[in-house]
Amino acid sequence: MSKTIMIVDDSSSVRQVVNIALKGAGYTVVEAVDGKDALSKLGQGKVHLIISDVNMPNMDGITLVKEVKKLPDYKFTPIIMLTTEGAEEKKREGQQAGAKAWVVKPFQPPQLLKAVSMLVPA
Repeated sequence: MSKTIMIVDDSSSVRQVVNIALKGAGYTVVEAVDGKDALSKLGQGKVHLIISDVNMPNMDGITLVKEVKKLPDYKFTPIIMLTTEGAEEKKREGQQAGAKAWVVKPFQPPQLLKAVSMLVPA
């Protein structure tokens, strides 16, 4: 059975690139446009990993990480931040919230897939 990964990004082009890379590697993909959308979709079936942008409308990625970690079913779900944000302070904030990896855009799909495969073996 393939693992399900949720992509949370307000940019449809980023979601598309990540989606193609993940599906090509055999993962099932669920897309969300922001943190609120992501939280509403988490109840629809098990998600094994979340890849989230940091800067989004309605609910940013760091807040999303904190909210996901409060959910009993998702407390231990790994989260990768995929963002243009490279500041150490933001990275620390993300790690403290519970993010497991930080990938800076623009990214290479193989780099992202490597991070994914380390956290969620296919």
